[in-house]
Amino acid sequence: MSVDKNIFISHIHSDDEHVANVKKLLSAHGYEVRDSSITSDKPNDAQSESYIKSEILAPRIRWASTVVVLISPETSASDYVNWEIAYGEQKDKRIVGVWTHGNEDCEIPQAAKDYADAIVGWDGERIIDAVEGRIDNWQNPDGSLMSPTDLKRHNC
Repeated sequence: MSVDKNIFISHIHSDDEHVANVKKLLSAHGYEVRDSSITSDKPNDAQSESYIKSEILAPRIRWASTVVVLISPETSASDYVNWEIAYGEQKDKRIVGVWTHGNEDCEIPQAAKDYADAIVGWDGERIIDAVEGRIDNWQNPDGSLMSPTDLKRHNC
C-alpha cells in the first residue's frame, strides 16, 4: 500500500540531485511524496527576495505537512534554508532534518538546531518514521543518537 504525503524539501540548489534521490528512496518504501520545493526542474525566475519568500516559498510551505531539510556541507550557510525552516516552524509544520547520502560532519543549519523535531540519516524507514512523528530524536548520519545539546525553548 502506498502512502501519499505533501512535503516541502528545503535544500540548496547544488543538492537538487539529493531531492530526486530522497524521493526515490521513500518511493522504494511505498511512500510517495508530493514535493513543492523549487528545483532546477521547476525553476523560479523571480529576482526579489521578498517576493520569492512571500509569493513562491511561503504558499508551498503552508501546503506541506512537513518541511524536510537536506543537510549537506553548504546547507547551514543558506539564508533561504534557514528562512524556510523558521517559516515552517511559524506555521506549525513538522521539521525533519535528513543527512544527505555520503555527507558527514556537516554543520546543521541554525534554524534546524532551533526547531527540528527530528534529524535522521539517509535511511528510508527512518525518514518515514521521522516524517510521521514516530521518531523525535536527533541522529548522526550513521543512525546513532547525537549527544545531547541545548535546545531553544518556547514559552507556552
